[in-house]
Amino acid sequence: MSDIKLTIDGKVVSVPMGSTVLEAARKVDVHIPTLCHLDLHDTKMVNQAASCRICVVEIDGRRNLAPSCATPALDGMVIKTNTIRVLDARKTVLELLLSDHPKECLTCAKSGECELQGLAESFGVREINITGKAQSTYRKDVTTSLIRDMDKCVMCRRCETMCNKVQTVGALSAINRGFEAVVSAAFDLPMGETVCTHCGQCVAVCPTGALTENDATWKVVEALADPEKVVVVQTAPAVRVAIGEEFGQDPGTTVTGQMVTALRNLGFDHVFDTDFAADLTILEEGTELLQRLGKFLAGEKEALPILTSCCPAWVNFIESQFPELIHIPSTAKSPQQMFGSIAKSYYADILDIPREKMVVVSIMPCLAKKYEASREEFAVNGNSDVDLVLSTRELANLIQRSNMNLMDLEKSEFDQPMGASTGAAVIFGTTGGVIEAAVRTAYEVHTGKELPKIDFEELRGFEGVRVAGVDMDGFMLNIGIAHGLGNARALLEEVRDGNPRNIHAIEVMACPGGCIGGAGQPFHHGDGSILKKRQSAIYQVDREMPIRKSHENPAITELYEKYLGKPCGHLSHQLLHTEYAVKDKV
Repeated sequence: MSDIKLTIDGKVVSVPMGSTVLEAARKVDVHIPTLCHLDLHDTKMVNQAASCRICVVEIDGRRNLAPSCATPALDGMVIKTNTIRVLDARKTVLELLLSDHPKECLTCAKSGECELQGLAESFGVREINITGKAQSTYRKDVTTSLIRDMDKCVMCRRCETMCNKVQTVGALSAINRGFEAVVSAAFDLPMGETVCTHCGQCVAVCPTGALTENDATWKVVEALADPEKVVVVQTAPAVRVAIGEEFGQDPGTTVTGQMVTALRNLGFDHVFDTDFAADLTILEEGTELLQRLGKFLAGEKEALPILTSCCPAWVNFIESQFPELIHIPSTAKSPQQMFGSIAKSYYADILDIPREKMVVVSIMPCLAKKYEASREEFAVNGNSDVDLVLSTRELANLIQRSNMNLMDLEKSEFDQPMGASTGAAVIFGTTGGVIEAAVRTAYEVHTGKELPKIDFEELRGFEGVRVAGVDMDGFMLNIGIAHGLGNARALLEEVRDGNPRNIHAIEVMACPGGCIGGAGQPFHHGDGSILKKRQSAIYQVDREMPIRKSHENPAITELYEKYLGKPCGHLSHQLLHTEYAVKDKV
């Protein structure tokens, strides 16, 4: 594609034909403020609604100002981004947005990270002189994972693009006109009655407080303050390579030891690692894979493919949108739920306390984990296996409120026995990691041989859909990997329509990059390089682990010997497996 030349604020820039004015400006470091525009990771998907008009510029020869995010750059264009006319128009647009926005910044969950608030600060807007129709009001929609406060919606439609075009869930769309315009579910239904998967990617891209997580921080504080409760915490692998960003560290900085110390200082009675449960998941899910592979090789072709079941948003997706494939996922619970089940049985027995006295808290990169913990099948007599879930951001805020700087803390180790883990467990935090961890164990169990090479590079990467073959000592196991629900849809449709590539095992993660790109992580604002740095850190942690295969974790071996019996046995199936339900939602 040929390049074109144009001039922006006196700077000549050359860009490929088809670029926008905004892209051209960024190439020569000319700042144009935006609100509705967002580049979505490496998806090649851009929100170009051009609905806010904050990014308008002046183009020689044109009468009207043009939105730079949606205006194609043309050869010979002369553009000015900083004229008085442009500045006045942007300020007027901003004041109009603020005039129909609640004045709740002090109590808003997004305060300090709100892009609208940031624009008001940068433009020096201190009062609104626009009067007229009263502000629109909407019912606040609260689910277990997220809160929709549409009074704060600025109709940027980022969430709509993410939900419909990237994730292909189809839960959100623009409704009404004028002051009543808002992004909502079909028939304005509560999100809990729709096909929403609780992936939270709409929250990750919302520039204001219209979409936020359902914050459980103060419920955790109440539990920690209750002397009658034993409060146990688990931390997911992706959290340790991202939470440092909230304390000024570069993306991918690993702060495991400092995080453990912070949790202990907060008052948690026992600080454990979800990686322990990830290793446990591999023993259960890997055993199920080998059992189904045996049936497949014996002629039961319907036994495969098997799909990993660690991601709750992905499970919600298949339950509501692919009911005909509901038999395919592994029955193994996610690491979060396995941990909760073992904590309130095995570990509660060690402590000699009833499960009702124990409070299990999860620190997760994912908002869907909040929903997952609330599912009825993950409770015994109404007592949930996992009681409360905090996102990475929520934990960072709690640490800061407690007057701790994470980076000033000494490193410490997880408690035992549920703090021991392997490198295979930590790579659960990125796309392809779950299936790679499973293959490390399944290969050695299936063949009786030691792996010649432990790093399965063919299973790694950032392509949305990847298919790779792993030689299982003469049998080529074909593996499919998808991250992002839109990519998952493409792979599932292929399987539903006959599985032409003969895929035997599939890993799906709902979020871009897997858990490292979860909606509960520090906001990356569409910067894909941040996800890549987090992923690189995950693999570095794996390389540095003394044990890198789940079946070699001595704490897991002890758990089976003393309590569970064997993988996929009677007790382990009762505690660590589940069933899925077809969900008929709008």
